Amino acid sequence: MKVIVVGAGVVGTMHAWHAVERGHEVVHIEREAEARGASLRNFGQIWVSGRAGGEELDTALRARELWEGIGARVPGLGFRAIGSLTPVRNELELAVAEAAVARPDAAARGYKLLTAAEARAVNPALRGAFEAALWCERDAAVEPRLAQLALREALLATGRYTFLPNREVRDVVGANSNGCSAVRDDRGEVHTGDAVVLCTGAWLSGLVREVAGEIPVRRVRLQMMQTEPLGEPLTTSVADADSFRYYPAYASPALDALNEGQAQDPTAAAHKMQLLMVQRLDGGLTIGDTHEYEHPFAFDTLEDPYEHLTRVVESFLGRPLPKIRRRWAGVYAQCVDTSRVVHRQRVRDGVWLVTGPGGRGMTCSPAIAETTANELGW
Repeated sequence: MKVIVVGAGVVGTMHAWHAVERGHEVVHIEREAEARGASLRNFGQIWVSGRAGGEELDTALRARELWEGIGARVPGLGFRAIGSLTPVRNELELAVAEAAVARPDAAARGYKLLTAAEARAVNPALRGAFEAALWCERDAAVEPRLAQLALREALLATGRYTFLPNREVRDVVGANSNGCSAVRDDRGEVHTGDAVVLCTGAWLSGLVREVAGEIPVRRVRLQMMQTEPLGEPLTTSVADADSFRYYPAYASPALDALNEGQAQDPTAAAHKMQLLMVQRLDGGLTIGDTHEYEHPFAFDTLEDPYEHLTRVVESFLGRPLPKIRRRWAGVYAQCVDTSRVVHRQRVRDGVWLVTGPGGRGMTCSPAIAETTANELGW
């Protein structure tokens, strides 16, 4: 069997991975020299802690299992089973953490409530003031700027994978009488296979609109930053209590009380912010993020969110943040119904569109691709 995958972000690359793993040949087409979208512009978190119970959590847990297995085979991913800590500072925030630990699926997530001293024993870099912390043992991390490159190198070594960069797909043809589908790129070359999977990320216009129409997926813009090396290990990912307001796992009467009794910082509220922070292999910290949903998106980055994130991080670390090395904005595709893990649609005979995982793309992509492979009978 031959599979044509369009889009070399993490979702597309994981579809290529599963196809090759199952003994098939893959032609992988990317419109740029390499993926440059949300798959690189993220935290690299395998983020189980905040996922909604049910399908979303099941997908994240399966993806976490797959990431660990792939990471053992492809060390260049930089897979680390580091867990996460969410420090809390008062009774309202503590009550939300306690409600999370009381969830029936808390054990599957690896939730545990730690005292401040216990949290500092897990992550000694957290020298700031806080009362307790929610620990999630199942959270992990990979290197987002390296993951696709490392996976591609492993795929190329199989001899059953071809990567074609700098080619934009202009046309898609459904299965013919022989059951073969095809795509035509902007060089006029036609690539034929037994299945075509379009993993186009936040590219929702042009070809995608032609083949799928208006789909229930929206684009979301974010801002993030990365520092110079911290100079010491940050042994876990770190979130703040604003993540309770953002992630569905924390919905509870305690969260309602937090929202009513503790106003979010005005900058954080205006930019729909939470703190997430991960240390990169070089020692720098990836820190974010904001969320912008209304089109047209701004084309510039704003300084207030970065200043807010700096204050929050410094309050947890109890020390000044290292110099900011880089700042960036990114755009990802998210299902309008955010309870849906991904939008998967057959757009022609033998042609599928897979997009819209939202901020779950890095976390869930191995399991999303596995589900596609199972459903298509690869």
